Amino acid sequence: MNKRVGQKTVVFQNPPEIVGGYNVVGPKEGQGPLNAHFDYVLPDTYNGEKTWEKTESSMIETAMNEAIKKHNIAVGDIDYVLAGDLLNQITTSSYAVRQIGRPFIGMFGACSTMALATAVGAMLIDGGFAGKVLCATSSHHDTAERQFRMPTEHGNQRPLTAQWTVTGAGCLILSAGQSAQPDQAVPTGQPAKICVTAATLGGILDYGQKDANQMGAAMAPAVADTLLTHFYDLGTSPEAYDLIVSGDLGTQGLQLLKELLGKSGFHTLDNLQDCGCMIYHANQDTHAGGSGCGCSAVVLSGYLLDHLRKRDLRKILFIGSGSLHSKESLLQGESIPGIGHAVVIEALDK
Repeated sequence: MNKRVGQKTVVFQNPPEIVGGYNVVGPKEGQGPLNAHFDYVLPDTYNGEKTWEKTESSMIETAMNEAIKKHNIAVGDIDYVLAGDLLNQITTSSYAVRQIGRPFIGMFGACSTMALATAVGAMLIDGGFAGKVLCATSSHHDTAERQFRMPTEHGNQRPLTAQWTVTGAGCLILSAGQSAQPDQAVPTGQPAKICVTAATLGGILDYGQKDANQMGAAMAPAVADTLLTHFYDLGTSPEAYDLIVSGDLGTQGLQLLKELLGKSGFHTLDNLQDCGCMIYHANQDTHAGGSGCGCSAVVLSGYLLDHLRKRDLRKILFIGSGSLHSKESLLQGESIPGIGHAVVIEALDK
């Protein structure tokens, strides 16, 4: 059976179930509006480690191990670990997964990594190549600043268009389950069965933006392209979703995304939000909002999953946005390529 629909979308015949998740965040994130949806808040940015890099690796390791424990799954039942981060050669994830001892597929899509890992994990399960897959990503404000911009110890002034890299790690466990059909009513009183029902993987778009302190502008065109392709492939519209949530365009990128979608005829977008705009209070001095692999990961594994379980949300379109540059590429005068990957997540009948 051909599961491809249109140009870039796949629809899962037996939608993999998100059986659970776990997240870890830093103290700044723990003071934000989504505090009630985080599993563990670090007391400080080091959490007992000697370096921020070691802290980040321990965060994603904790998220994976605690997700496994929380949902009573044997480590040996995990067929693949799909994980990634922002550091060179995704060392954060590699060092964490070596303690778990399961087959590892390293993922890199910058801030789109959680959406990418979820989409690929769902493909592995629906294709019959895996029964259970662990999907995880992380970021740490201070490790990202050191690698991509200036060490935080320098105290450099940040422009208002800059986003704040989230200190956070999030994990989802995907599992093969019985066949379920989208749009079925969930019986009252039962927790919803949360499934990944479709995915649209995007291509790279580069409009020549070179400012690393304005990544939202670099990513928004790619996100718009993936969204429009998704709507066209499935013959649907934004109104089909309770929530369309990007991660992470920030305030600047989200506004640009709305303008781009408006030019394509989608003017009513009351259900469009961004993880980077949701994770911090306006008075937390993050300027254009949050970013980083961990931002969308902790929002998805916490706030969004909680509301899907309670059926406050029945169907969401989660679209990760990635800024695929390095410090070296910018120093060499290169522009910033952007990418967007989308997954449909639904509350289905048990």
